[in-house]
Amino acid sequence: MTTRSTQAPKPARTQTPAPTLFKPLPGDDAAATSIGIWFNDEPLTVPAGRSVAAALLASGVARFRATPVSGAPRGPFCMMGACFECLVEIDGVPSRQACMVEVKAGMRIRSQEGARDLPPASLADTPLENAHGR
Repeated sequence: MTTRSTQAPKPARTQTPAPTLFKPLPGDDAAATSIGIWFNDEPLTVPAGRSVAAALLASGVARFRATPVSGAPRGPFCMMGACFECLVEIDGVPSRQACMVEVKAGMRIRSQEGARDLPPASLADTPLENAHGR
């Protein structure tokens, strides 16, 4: 005895993949404003008013750091400061969580390769919020 399904087959999905995972919401005025930053010595134009991680992702950057042991590429995962996968050097300060820092015009951001560096020896010239993100 053969049973037949009475449901019609589902049509194939014809969705075009988005070029980037993070897109601004419709009507978001901050997305209209772009600022210039540097990532690994390359100039980028990114949306203002976002975290560094969201701005870099919107610009097509997927690799933010490499693991210390194997050198495997890493990028943002949680986007809320819990996982530490988005560590980058921002304006000379290493081990910053890109998802927790708002992007500013002229920022110099570098991917973090391997084991982290220590913060600068003298924090006298570095504002506290730039040293530890708090």
